[in-house]
Amino acid sequence: MQNTEKPKFCVLGAGHGGLAMAGHLAIMGFEVNLYNRSEERIRPIKARGGIEVLGEVTGFGRLKLVTSDIEKAIKDVDLLMVVVPATAHRSIAETCAPYLKDGQIIVLNPGRTFGALEFKQILKEKKCSADVIISEAQTLIYASRMINPGQVRIFRIKNSIPIASIHAYKIPDVLKVINIAFPQFVPGDNIFKTSFDNIGAVFHPAICVLNSGWIEDKSDFQFYIQGCSVSVAQVLERMDAERVAVAAALGIRATTARDWLYLAYDAVGKNLYESMQSNPGYRDIMAPTTLNIRYITEDVPMSLVPIASIGDMFGIPVPTIKSIIHLASIIHNVDYWKEGRTVEKLGITGMSVKELRLLAIGEENQDTGEKV
Repeated sequence: MQNTEKPKFCVLGAGHGGLAMAGHLAIMGFEVNLYNRSEERIRPIKARGGIEVLGEVTGFGRLKLVTSDIEKAIKDVDLLMVVVPATAHRSIAETCAPYLKDGQIIVLNPGRTFGALEFKQILKEKKCSADVIISEAQTLIYASRMINPGQVRIFRIKNSIPIASIHAYKIPDVLKVINIAFPQFVPGDNIFKTSFDNIGAVFHPAICVLNSGWIEDKSDFQFYIQGCSVSVAQVLERMDAERVAVAAALGIRATTARDWLYLAYDAVGKNLYESMQSNPGYRDIMAPTTLNIRYITEDVPMSLVPIASIGDMFGIPVPTIKSIIHLASIIHNVDYWKEGRTVEKLGITGMSVKELRLLAIGEENQDTGEKV
């Protein structure tokens, strides 16, 4: 792709975020393919030829192609925007592997924790030889909700989304292309920083597990306010300290949950409880009425498990995080440790900090001067 050309996009996933992204990109005048593995979900979009967008963005985004054929979907596109739950990243990687081409950029929106590493490992297992850049966003750029088939409301487009690639020196290459459409993406330090700053890993699973009785009773309560009592907040604060300690073992300074609340919402307090209670953005966000929710089914295996697994590899105790993984596994009668992103599945078992740095950041070969 020449610098003067508009990049061509494929949005993979036709859920709330995928429809928002595909519709918005098309309204902005970009060529967009939409892929979904289920034909049933995209049939109404095919019939209309695009997506109606309401809210912060308004208009009809006409799509070039709507398909469940992955080969057609990603052919000749520059950016593959993966907008699916993190539990589906493995499946997307397996499906794309035979058809990827040199120069394509893959963006996980978001990667949760070590999504880019998992994607890379799957491509390796599938013997994919294409020279692609695998990157991950720290969070999803949209707050959105699908209203009807082919119709989506965008409540908010976030102002600043850190993005990082495997080998951090490639981040400018990603931004050069993606910023043509989305100036909101900014350089993240590296994939470890974006992964460890996944604050949802601290908040979501524990509040659900520790309020499971209230949730199953379908009681109305404010999830982040009433659900985060003094005692619950103490558990969150301990989990947060363990997350920060694991990051530090890799030479990463992770943002604490309290600092994140201040940066994101200007919420302050002497401890995590006070910071959460003082956050007006959490008021009136009601709790789910079921425990069958991504706050557990996604955040436990795709966020907590990789943190705990790397903690084990480097001898960093994470007993509180492990207790939430264990309780969530009992609640759902699922072995989330077995299903999750362990160091074995990420292909980093036994790696030293230096080796992980080479993988995540990349350095110059002292003999040749080339990037590795």
